Amino acid sequence: MNEFYLKQIENLNNADINERLNSLSTIIEGIKKGDVKEPAAGNDVNNHIHTWYSFSPYSPTKAVYMAYVNGLKTAGIMDHDTLAGTREFIKAGEIVGIATTIGVELRVSMDNTPLKGMKINNPDQNSIVYMAMHGIPHSQIDMIQDYVSPYREKRNIRNQQMVSKLNELTSDYGIELDFENDVIPLSKWNEGGSVTERHISYALAIKMVEKFGKGDLLVDLYKNKMGLPLSAKNEGLLLDDNNCVYEYDLLGAIKSDMIDKFYINATDECPDVQEALSICEKAGAISAYAYLGDIGDSVTGDKKPQKFEDAYLEDLFKILKKLRFNAVTYMPSRNTIDQLNRVKMLCDYHELFQISGEDINSPRQKFICDAMRNPVFGNLQDSTWALIGHEKQASMNINYGMFSESVMEEIPDLYDRIELYKKRGLSR
Repeated sequence: MNEFYLKQIENLNNADINERLNSLSTIIEGIKKGDVKEPAAGNDVNNHIHTWYSFSPYSPTKAVYMAYVNGLKTAGIMDHDTLAGTREFIKAGEIVGIATTIGVELRVSMDNTPLKGMKINNPDQNSIVYMAMHGIPHSQIDMIQDYVSPYREKRNIRNQQMVSKLNELTSDYGIELDFENDVIPLSKWNEGGSVTERHISYALAIKMVEKFGKGDLLVDLYKNKMGLPLSAKNEGLLLDDNNCVYEYDLLGAIKSDMIDKFYINATDECPDVQEALSICEKAGAISAYAYLGDIGDSVTGDKKPQKFEDAYLEDLFKILKKLRFNAVTYMPSRNTIDQLNRVKMLCDYHELFQISGEDINSPRQKFICDAMRNPVFGNLQDSTWALIGHEKQASMNINYGMFSESVMEEIPDLYDRIELYKKRGLSR
């Protein structure tokens, strides 16, 4: 690839949205003219790609480009507490010819359910659940963005408190963060994005590298002076001073080993689950519980071994069904086949729609999920096209959505609806 097109690829993370999209169009024109090699197309799908509007190395345009060059057939945006990147993601998908879906990931309180006080699918806090709104009708983007906006502001109050708590731990080593100057600039807060614990951890990683460099000195600080339990895998990455994504790997270690030392429980920034489900239903989106499962060796390097919902999974699914969740989303690369067979069986029993989603927020994460190519997960291909069909139909009229009252009354069987909406998703 010549220097001109390499510059266009670099420009996909330009600060200006028009520059990003124009560069993407230029690359695609180059492919059509034969100046750039066309990537091989595959059948892979992914409905859970984060962008820099929550935390990621990728703008929405760059995320779609990465999905395209990796051969994905479809791509879905899933940022925390914001839909700021969704319209750009949709437009980028149109430019490259990839079918897209849009969604938002929320943390909701289960305090008013039988799950109060339990560790569910959140590594940092009991009683709090990660849920996703999938297939958001395009007419409802502004409504949901307005809904989540106050929760982002409340989250920032806690973010500042966590930075202060973190500084108490690191000031003895000559490291201090300023929330406005060190954390906010790493985010897209001023464009409607969210600020998360990952931004704080990444800001800390940058400061640590600035002061101690990469390699032995920093690992000595981390393990011996700060007394943090660095895993062998992460230690190997941090000893490599030629590591080009060093700060991201250090972020992963911090998220795994240190975050519990400065984490402050989220409270009023997490809506009640019933409220969030009601908004999701009103918008014509698909509500999904994000299955985590007990963790051994973390795929992303940022989660320590922990027990989550597996011990009471049957009861959890009964509660999800009673709360009127529409779906469960899970990541085949993160869990064992035994864990996922159990989830699939419970989804089938309770007639919960199954959605795939490989969490992308780090440059080390592959856009292609090899585990998804196992024929046992063929249903996730079908459900992705059904999700796309739902979003197309619901964007015309929310009453045409897959889980609207009128459609469920007309086609009560979930699997009949999946087949119908799959055909609609595949039609162009």
